[in-house]
Amino acid sequence: MTKPGAKKQKVYTLVVEVGRKTGDGLPEGATGAALMCYASGIDEAEAVRETVAILKQADMAPLDVTGYGTEEERREAGHDIEEDEAELMARALEENSVIVSQVTPFFDKPTH
Repeated sequence: MTKPGAKKQKVYTLVVEVGRKTGDGLPEGATGAALMCYASGIDEAEAVRETVAILKQADMAPLDVTGYGTEEERREAGHDIEEDEAELMARALEENSVIVSQVTPFFDKPTH
């Protein structure tokens, strides 16, 4: 039951840049990665805090977070949101969780 005056959870799209840390699960040779996340929170700041805390618990090393807003805000900004992405957002809201939908490892280019 929702308390009167309680703020409603929303889902925010975040891209988190992570560095390397022992046990992070990133591929050998990677210097870090970008993680596309959907995180629930009463505001974007809470979604960011929860995401960073969960990634740290998973032995990741969060360095930077870029927020892209809620699904509604993204649609208003002209973003195309595919059905599978919308389903992940709905799941994050339903489960009050953080979902990492994509991991893009970074590799430094050879210097020769």
